[in-house]
Amino acid sequence: MKITVCIGSSCHIKGSRQVVEQLQYLISENNLGDKVELGGTFCMGKCQQGVCVTVNDEFFSVTPDTVGEFFQKNVVEKV
Repeated sequence: MKITVCIGSSCHIKGSRQVVEQLQYLISENNLGDKVELGGTFCMGKCQQGVCVTVNDEFFSVTPDTVGEFFQKNVVEKV
């Protein structure tokens, strides 16, 4: 499974750094390091919807406040 987080300027302002840090923590806490690849990219072209995140090319809008719920529903339940 590949998770990509936009780290472009618009998403950065909306908290992409915190989203990345929380995802790193959650991947480690759930022992998914061998099953989940976390990466960053620049603009995904949906700046109004940021922080932009894709899971295997499926688009999601995530905030630092919704990372836990997003991770449980779209990562843990699908690994």
